[in-house]
Amino acid sequence: MTDVAVEQAPGSSDRRARRVLGFGLLVLLTLAYLAPLAWMALTTFKTTAEATTWPLTLIPSGTTEAYGELTRPGGGQPVLRWFLNSMLSATANAIVVVATAAPAAYALARLPFRGRRIVFALIIGTLFIPPIILLMPNFMIVEGLGWLNSLPAVIFPLAASATGVFLLRQFFSDLPNELEEAARIDGANRFQTFWRVILPLSRPALATLVVLSFLGNWNDFLWPVYVLFTPEALTLPPGLSQLQGAYTTDYPVIMAGGVLASIPVIILFTFAQRYVIEGVARSGIKG
Repeated sequence: MTDVAVEQAPGSSDRRARRVLGFGLLVLLTLAYLAPLAWMALTTFKTTAEATTWPLTLIPSGTTEAYGELTRPGGGQPVLRWFLNSMLSATANAIVVVATAAPAAYALARLPFRGRRIVFALIIGTLFIPPIILLMPNFMIVEGLGWLNSLPAVIFPLAASATGVFLLRQFFSDLPNELEEAARIDGANRFQTFWRVILPLSRPALATLVVLSFLGNWNDFLWPVYVLFTPEALTLPPGLSQLQGAYTTDYPVIMAGGVLASIPVIILFTFAQRYVIEGVARSGIKG
């Protein structure tokens, strides 16, 4: 018995060493990701002189002038208006993306019709088109609809999501067929089955798509620059770029804007991370 224990000890120690090494690497990666965020947050409590002095100071003086400048009524830039515009745009875009992608994905996953694979292949093929190519056509469509310099211009042009269709189609395909058969026996039609059976079971995939769509719209910089012109109509990414002057840069104010832009994203992912992880994991099981 003692010999067996002695023989097993080196293997257990190797596993313990690998576990410690893996944990140490995870800690290093976590610090690498969190360090820029921590530095950004600390800079917001510094004065402009502190933020630009050398050597750099780690501990700030504790001033809140940067946040006061962002929220000051009648200030130089309507930052809170940009924040509200981004919230409305990203939220509405996420809703529209789910509303368009879910029925399309259900049809491609569950409805037997001729050419289904070809349609799906064409949708996936659009993922290989560089988005910059669609800039001018989308601009002409938005201009024709009279949406320039308004929130619909940054909500609807990017609402048809091939990524969303792919993600939900993979998830719907993995659901058991017996669920639909049971609903059909109970008298449910196709829409009732989709609405009352498929969608409630697909919350992880839907939450993943909501998060991805929200982040994509929230972080978008190039498209809003092309279609939003007045300061009051801007969203946060192009708006925050205007905080940098031509000759001077107020780093605490810019970092405060970055913190403001990070808050909704952190809150959203904190509440949805369990669904996101499950949705991504299950959507890749079946092709």
